[in-house]
Amino acid sequence: LIQKKLDDVAESRSNETKSSAGDKHETGRTMMQLEEQKATVQLYAALEVKQILNQLDVETTNTHTGLGSLVRCDTGSYFIAISAGKLVIEGTKYYGISLPSPIGLILAGKSVGDEVKYNGKVMKILEMC
Repeated sequence: LIQKKLDDVAESRSNETKSSAGDKHETGRTMMQLEEQKATVQLYAALEVKQILNQLDVETTNTHTGLGSLVRCDTGSYFIAISAGKLVIEGTKYYGISLPSPIGLILAGKSVGDEVKYNGKVMKILEMC
């Protein structure tokens, strides 16, 4: 979808360049260039998310939290992969968090029974997989 948008912008820019004559067309080209830059940023962000998701191995049981861990604390449940906000699955709330996020960094490398402090609150890791 993003690649199609990039292709459309490139085609529009090409057509605009062929018929340019004055400030009006210069503004049009600038707007298309901004759209292309925005779409390029979105494409790279999507590719980065895809790369992270491809690294996940949810079948492996770990003894320490890290990328791909599902961590249940006394304050909530977290899936360490990508920042995805609140997810509700079969009535249970999970928070999709990235490893380099503040809470991801605090949970990284921890084990069941460990306690961590986040935003002034102590959280105990009850379970993980």
